[in-house]
Amino acid sequence: MARYLAMTSRGLVDALHDELIEIGAKNLDKEPGGVFFDGNWSVVMRANLRLRTATRIVKPILSFPAYKNEDLYNNILKFDFTKMIEVDGTLAVEASVRECAFKDQRFVAMKVKDAVVDQFREKLGARPSVDNENPDLVIVVRGYKNHFDVSLDTSGDALFKRGYRVATGEAPIKEHVAAGLLKLAEWDGVTPIVDPMCGSGTILIEAAMMAKKMAPGTLRKSFGFMKWKGYDREVFKKELETVLDVEETATEKLIARLTVEDEEGVEKVQPMFYGYDLDAQVIKAAKANAKEAGVDDIVVFRRHAMETLEAPCEKGVVITNPPYGTRLGNKESLKDVYKDFAFTLKNRFKGWTAFVLSGDPELSSAMKLKATRRAPVYNGNIECRLLKYEMF
Repeated sequence: MARYLAMTSRGLVDALHDELIEIGAKNLDKEPGGVFFDGNWSVVMRANLRLRTATRIVKPILSFPAYKNEDLYNNILKFDFTKMIEVDGTLAVEASVRECAFKDQRFVAMKVKDAVVDQFREKLGARPSVDNENPDLVIVVRGYKNHFDVSLDTSGDALFKRGYRVATGEAPIKEHVAAGLLKLAEWDGVTPIVDPMCGSGTILIEAAMMAKKMAPGTLRKSFGFMKWKGYDREVFKKELETVLDVEETATEKLIARLTVEDEEGVEKVQPMFYGYDLDAQVIKAAKANAKEAGVDDIVVFRRHAMETLEAPCEKGVVITNPPYGTRLGNKESLKDVYKDFAFTLKNRFKGWTAFVLSGDPELSSAMKLKATRRAPVYNGNIECRLLKYEMF
């Protein structure tokens, strides 16, 4: 057993905590940007494969105060990095500092790198090279008020980079945030979902993957831990086979439930997720992404104006991330969009529950609807609220 930290966006820590319990992690402790947990290598691999709301899984190795160059350098040497990668391997240092005697994070990264390569040179007579694009080992250094925490990144590329996004719109929501919205909405996994401003389809694709019990990491080609010394391929193979078996069984049951006969007796799969957008290019992108993710059989994307949208089925949930005016659109013109959206909900989605990610209180107030719940969540660096509306 060792201590790890699963990182996420602010507002999604509780959802991540619940996911970690589900995969068998022990001794969980929440912090503002993630959840600490204990686990063996099986749990770490499982976390990288299955966690939907995490951005990365890191292994903390050092924690110390540092005010001078030698403080930083000498404390880094307390960990034996030669046991992590081969001498002809590659490494990268990712550093950030706030309110520290060290003002330049690039200098901190360079000093840490110097300590690590000097350690290799002294012990083994050679040193690994630096590769910021595809390193074997990523060392994460966080400095705050002259206290430094050092971790090793087990994930490699950020976990929200599932691998299915082949095309995007102008301001796509990150995959782990989309998954987090579904968990904050307490979606049951079986109720149909409509996204009337779907963009490149991320929310619905994440929902479809949940419905099929597809582990998000199975679409990736690799993880950071695969390049470390001691990586056990057989342990990972076992974890991968387990999640693929679960996905296969769940998908068969789901498709059987959604299969209906038309008037001519021909069987067809009824969609469970419906995405609409006025932009033909983003609808094209959404279709491509859904196909790449392997969920295009249960997701439908259509070009349609939100103002004239009709509910595609009797009951369901609306979940959407409308533009806030920060990157897309003009705020005054967007107020009309929000008013039209509210009219559509009130008149053509009666009996439904709606969840709207609001990044601007002024815009959401233009809907003139009373939210029954407000959940704080960050979409990138934008502080948002997931607003719940009951369409009685």
